[in-house]
Amino acid sequence: MLLRFSAVWVVAAAAAYAADVRVVEEIVAKVNGDIITRSEIERTRQSLEAELRQRGVSPSQVKAELQEREKDALRDQIDQLLLVQKAKDLNINVDPEVTKRIAELQVASKIADPDKFHAWVREQAGMSFEDYRAQMKNSLLTQRVIGQEISSRIAIPDAEKRKYYEEHKKEFVREEQVFLRQILISTEKRSPADAEKKAKELVARARKGEKFGELARDNSDDNETARNMGELPPFKRGMMRKEIEDIVFAQNKGYVTDPIKVPNGFLILRIDERFAPGQASYEEVENEITERLAMPKMQPKVREYLTKLREQAFLEIRAGYVDSGAAPGKDTSWRDPAQLKPETTTKSEVAARKKKKLLWVLPRPGGGEKKGGEDSGGVKPNAVAPSPTPATPNAPLPPK
Repeated sequence: MLLRFSAVWVVAAAAAYAADVRVVEEIVAKVNGDIITRSEIERTRQSLEAELRQRGVSPSQVKAELQEREKDALRDQIDQLLLVQKAKDLNINVDPEVTKRIAELQVASKIADPDKFHAWVREQAGMSFEDYRAQMKNSLLTQRVIGQEISSRIAIPDAEKRKYYEEHKKEFVREEQVFLRQILISTEKRSPADAEKKAKELVARARKGEKFGELARDNSDDNETARNMGELPPFKRGMMRKEIEDIVFAQNKGYVTDPIKVPNGFLILRIDERFAPGQASYEEVENEITERLAMPKMQPKVREYLTKLREQAFLEIRAGYVDSGAAPGKDTSWRDPAQLKPETTTKSEVAARKKKKLLWVLPRPGGGEKKGGEDSGGVKPNAVAPSPTPATPNAPLPPK
């Protein structure tokens, strides 16, 4: 009887244990102690698909783009993880910048309550506030490493830039246009008199030297442009109301207008730049030329740097996945399946390995795809999380 009871208890316990075990994650790659999981790859694919559909891309184009991106999916994920790890090795600290950007976002959202602000971020970004903050931090770390280790070391001789200018002069013939920032003080929330008073105070502060972008961020009632420090797209003649056009096209860079009465309040504009029509000088376009000439050199340098990081890294990739940016000759085969349980792992085990979620902010540098063989590594779609700073369309000036 006792034996029968014991047998029944063992069977019942085994059934209960089996019912409790769930396949939560599958490890795809190990990179210097960090891991990349299959669900991260799938979330990347889903995010990219949602982004493409939001942009109005046709179903057939969405399918083609996803297939193309999947080739480099694991490569992009490994790239970002290596760069974030390198940032820590270089003692790069972006925490103050992250805090500043989060504070700016909260001011722009006009939500003072922390819990409500976190809920708003979750709604806008499609992830928890903590994940959003981590994504932003990893994005900044990645950009900082690329700038410090690669971009800063690419020098374009002045003679080469001037030669490019002379050979492409026609590309630097400009139409007359003006670049503006705006602050809108609405009369929907206050009386016209109070709105005008506040607008005049802001004009005085801007003319005394306070940064217009920060004033726009903290005071403008147009949320869309406030998030972008008041920045507007460039305007050509004929695109604005004539009374506004006559002001901004007659003034120079840095000019701040008096409050302009518009149907929904008072508008303040600052001229960030104004281009006269005709041939732009070399000095006016030197930065643009530098960027044009640096970009073709930048992409192979980025790939070369990432290959070097791979050569120095502990990197193992699960069979069936391919790293299209693999370092030639490096063995990345999966060696310890018993230890890491390559079939499945539990959520707690994944958490214990300090899984990092990364943005797919890394530019897609050139580099041929290596096909076949374990040395090719693994492919993971870069975790396409929403942009750390939600994209917001520039609000136009009031219609004519």
